[in-house]
Amino acid sequence: MGIQWKGSPATMATGLRRKSASVNIEFGIVGLPQSGRTTVFNALTGGAADTEKHSREGAAHVGVATVSDPRLEVLAGILHPERTVPVSISYVDIGASVKGLVEDKGIGGQLLGQLSKVDALINVVRGFEDPGIPLVEGNLDVDRDITTMNLELAFSDLAIIERRLARIEASLKAARPTERQAFAREQDLLDRIRQGLERDIPVREQDLTADETRLIGNFQFLTAKPLLIVSNIGEEKLPEAASLEEGLNSRYARPGCRAIALCGKLEMELTQLDQGTRESYRSEFGLTESGQDRLVRLSYEVLGLVTFFSMASNEVRAWPVRRGTDARTAAGKIHTDMERGFIRAEVIGYDDLAACGSVAEARKRGLLRLEGKTYQIQDGDIITFMFNV
Repeated sequence: MGIQWKGSPATMATGLRRKSASVNIEFGIVGLPQSGRTTVFNALTGGAADTEKHSREGAAHVGVATVSDPRLEVLAGILHPERTVPVSISYVDIGASVKGLVEDKGIGGQLLGQLSKVDALINVVRGFEDPGIPLVEGNLDVDRDITTMNLELAFSDLAIIERRLARIEASLKAARPTERQAFAREQDLLDRIRQGLERDIPVREQDLTADETRLIGNFQFLTAKPLLIVSNIGEEKLPEAASLEEGLNSRYARPGCRAIALCGKLEMELTQLDQGTRESYRSEFGLTESGQDRLVRLSYEVLGLVTFFSMASNEVRAWPVRRGTDARTAAGKIHTDMERGFIRAEVIGYDDLAACGSVAEARKRGLLRLEGKTYQIQDGDIITFMFNV
C-alpha cells in the first residue's frame, strides 16, 4: 500500500449516493513554527502550498491523496469493472499554534473546529539543521518540541473540559433529580480526565470504559485521537534515520501513537518528478520505500484499520474500517440504507479469488460464503452486500 497523487434479488448498491464517497480518512497536521509542517504536507499530497508562511484568514491547506493498493489492479484484471476506486486520505495543514487557536474565539475557533473533526493527528517536529531557517527556541531539541506540542494539545482539551464543567455547574441549579444524576456522572468523568491531562496522560491513554469513551465522543478531544510523530530530518541524517526512528519509538510509542523519521524536503521534491526519476533518486539515498508509503502503513497501524473491497454498480472500491468491524456496520460505510436493510454479505478473501482467477472458479470451489451481520471484516475481504429497504 502507498500513496499516489451483483448479488441476489435483494436491492443492491446500484444508484445509491455513497456516504464518504470522496474521503475515507482525515489527518490533521500540526507542528511548531519552522518545523517544516507544510513541507511534509506537500510531500504527502504532491501539493505546492507556500512553505514560507502560515495559512491566513482562517484558511488551512487541504489536500487529498489516494492510497495505491496493488490488490485493486489484480481485482480489476479478474472482475473487469468499469472503474476501481482506492482509499483516499485528506490532510489538513493547520497553519497556527494549537494553543493560539484555543484562545482565539473567531477564525482560530473555526480552525480548531476543523482540526477536532479529523480521525488522527500528525505532529511534525523539526529534526533538521538549516542556517536559513531560524530555530525558534535557539537550538534543535526533538524531545522538547514533542513535549511542547503534547502540552498544546492537552491545553485544548483542558479548555473544553473547563467550559463544559462550568455549564454543568450552572445547569445543576435547576436540574431535576434524574438530570442531576446524569450531570454528576459526566462531571465526575470529566474531572477524572482533567486530572489525567494535568499529569501529562493524553485521553487516548486513560483507562476509560467503552461507555465512557462513547460519552465523551462529541467533545472530540485532540489527545484522544491517534497520533503520528514525524521527525522531519535533513538529508545528511538519512543514513541514521532508522536508528533515530527506533529511539523515538522507544520513548513515545504507545497504543495509538507511533513515530517516524523522514526528510520532508526530499520527499516533497521527489513528488514533482516522474516515477522513473523518483525511484532512481530514492536508490541513491538508500531509500527502499517512499515516506508516503511508510506513513500510510503507520496510519493504518495507529488507527487499527483493515481494507475491504466492495463489488457493486460495476465498480470495485476499497474501504478502510476499524479492525473488528462487523459486516452490517461495514455496509453502512457505503450507504446508510445498506446498513439499515442489511440481509447478508457474500464474501471471498482476496488471496482465494486471486488464486482462482475468476469468481466462477471460486464459486465452483465453494470459496464464496454467505456471512451474517455479526461477521467481522478481515483485511482483503471482497464483499457484495445484500440488503432490502
